[in-house]
Amino acid sequence: MTEKTYINKCSLKEKVFENGSRVLNCAFNIEELSSHAKDGWIRLVIAPRRSPNEKGYTHYCYKDSFEPKPREEPRETQEKPAKDETIPF
Repeated sequence: MTEKTYINKCSLKEKVFENGSRVLNCAFNIEELSSHAKDGWIRLVIAPRRSPNEKGYTHYCYKDSFEPKPREEPRETQEKPAKDETIPF
């Protein structure tokens, strides 16, 4: 298992309204995020903390370590056998 790369310069606070709906208020430091970007993108995971910290942050963030496998070139399709004329369908 790879070590998590945490995004430290961020603020993630969940707001729960009286009707039960929720929003997650997020703020990220652009310089830190851009240092993790690859090809102009960054994949993040936002997860809930067990309990809010002293600043009221309810979630934490880390860089998603998933790397898709390189695509293989499509295989040449095999020719289909000729249709058997004795089969009625």
